[in-house]
Amino acid sequence: MPDAAGIVDTHCHLDMLEDVDAVLERMRAAGVSRCVTIGVDAASNERAVKLAKRHPDVSATVGLHPHDARLRSDDTMERLSELAREPEVVGIGEAGLDYHYDNSPRDRQRAVFAEQIRIARATGKALVIHSRAAWDDTFEILGSTGVPDRVVFHCFSGGPAEAARALGLGAILSFAGVVTFRNADDLREAAKVTPLDRLVVETDAPFLTPVPHRGKRNEPAFVRHTAEVIAQVKGVEIADVAFATSSTAARLFGWVERRAGSSV
Repeated sequence: MPDAAGIVDTHCHLDMLEDVDAVLERMRAAGVSRCVTIGVDAASNERAVKLAKRHPDVSATVGLHPHDARLRSDDTMERLSELAREPEVVGIGEAGLDYHYDNSPRDRQRAVFAEQIRIARATGKALVIHSRAAWDDTFEILGSTGVPDRVVFHCFSGGPAEAARALGLGAILSFAGVVTFRNADDLREAAKVTPLDRLVVETDAPFLTPVPHRGKRNEPAFVRHTAEVIAQVKGVEIADVAFATSSTAARLFGWVERRAGSSV
């Protein structure tokens, strides 16, 4: 298999995996140098930060997912802001809008999204956006609230037109295993028009397992398959994708290298 050493899984949910130590060992063995575990609510925010404190090659984000926007409370947002200042926390989110499932009222989703944009701006952390079937409102809220310096569209699901709008804001696009699916031609076109230094790769583990592992639980080791498809689409070597996306991830999240065994 082509060399993908140093690649980064920029978005996974380690707290949803029971065998985290084994998962991380397989990640390292596959040449994946780091992963970012994502907070989506009060409980997973705490777990994400604890995992990042325990493992030097794991970073964390904290956020309130649009599905759970209805659960917003002052205590939850105050704690989110506190955790955001931890050195292991590199981003705010996943935050955004999901009009596909509408698990929370849309007005509440919009308000909570704007609140998290403000937290990202105040803390200087990257904003991790979840946007599904809500492009116009996503861009409107970003424009009216103020785009943070560093923004990533997690599991980017649009086509070339949406990619152009996001890139126009200065955002980075993150491609997940969906780009390997047979019916994802529009998404591959979006990847094709995205500059290599403006994209990253992710698993969204345990979800969205890429080909050839569809049907299995996803995990960070599998991110290399997404990178391989990006390399094919861009007409470059997998090593070029690994280097470019890991460099972009470092710029996006502002890595602070920590020695093994360090708690800070």
